[in-house]
Amino acid sequence: MKKILCAVLFFLFSFANAQAVRKYSNEFMNIGVDAAALGMANAVTANTSDVNSGYWNPAGLIGLETQQASLMHASYFANIAQYDYAAFGKPIDDRSAWGISLIRFGVDDILNTTELIDSEGNIDYNRISLFSTADYGLTLSYARKLQVPGFQYGVNAKVIRRVIGKFASSWGFGFDFGLQFERNDWKFGLMLRDITTTYNVWAIDEDEFAKIKNAIPGENQELPENTEITLPKAQLGMSKKFEFHNETSLLASANLNMRFEQTNDIFSTDGLSIDPAFGFEYGYTELVFLRAGVGNFQNIEQIDGTKRVGFQPNIGLGFKYRGIQVDYALTDLGDQSAALYSNVFSLKVDLSIFSR
Repeated sequence: MKKILCAVLFFLFSFANAQAVRKYSNEFMNIGVDAAALGMANAVTANTSDVNSGYWNPAGLIGLETQQASLMHASYFANIAQYDYAAFGKPIDDRSAWGISLIRFGVDDILNTTELIDSEGNIDYNRISLFSTADYGLTLSYARKLQVPGFQYGVNAKVIRRVIGKFASSWGFGFDFGLQFERNDWKFGLMLRDITTTYNVWAIDEDEFAKIKNAIPGENQELPENTEITLPKAQLGMSKKFEFHNETSLLASANLNMRFEQTNDIFSTDGLSIDPAFGFEYGYTELVFLRAGVGNFQNIEQIDGTKRVGFQPNIGLGFKYRGIQVDYALTDLGDQSAALYSNVFSLKVDLSIFSR
């Protein structure tokens, strides 16, 4: 069995090296979901335990006690891009659970001016049309408790669909693996994204490509590569919840987000980059929640050549009553340089309330 596994891994990595590796491939799958998690700067790898665990760490689906559904909507880049998410999770028995989620990130009604000028050089505005570009991510999740007390694991199977109008489209497939461990009220989590690499295959409309091939002399002379690889990433987290006598609580969590390449992250080497994140949630009677977090620590080079450390602060607010939870987060995912903040809303429902 070990020999077979080694052979499969060798084949996967050899195959990946033969393809086009994109540094930011399928980045829409890394934005994050659930306003509660976003308000804590995404530092939830260790403590996630609801329907949204399918995204953050599938091992957390074990925390489901009943069927749950979740919805989220956010607008980015001054409402140009729309980001939507829906998820459903359900326990199978006292040792396992499953979930399914769908993400869409899209920009609609983009002007197509490739035929604005006809063959005689005349401008005809009636030749302008509209198109949309959208990315879809469908994730199927499974979680199970291990025989070792305190350990649980989860796996994701992902299907990626990306569409750029009638110009190009792609299909992609990949897997994630998650692990959680709890002891003495401390929780630890490990999330490995795209563990086998995620492989995308593009289909490009050559007739449409021909219309822009000579728009700029010397540019776009050859078709882009039709395959790309998303490299693995890892998140390592820990958290602890402190209960107080006045019906309040404080959840403190931290993440180390790792890429196996050199980036602008605050800790970066040739083969590994690490971006820490910290999140806090103050709760009152499990009814009202105040959240704050900081993450995305980056080394930023300024115009004068000097460098500074940039970071992203997030805050959030949540209400939970009889199985219905509404969360809000204020983040600057939209455009840090312009200080444009994004408002994110999400809804989580225990579906058992409808069967009482």
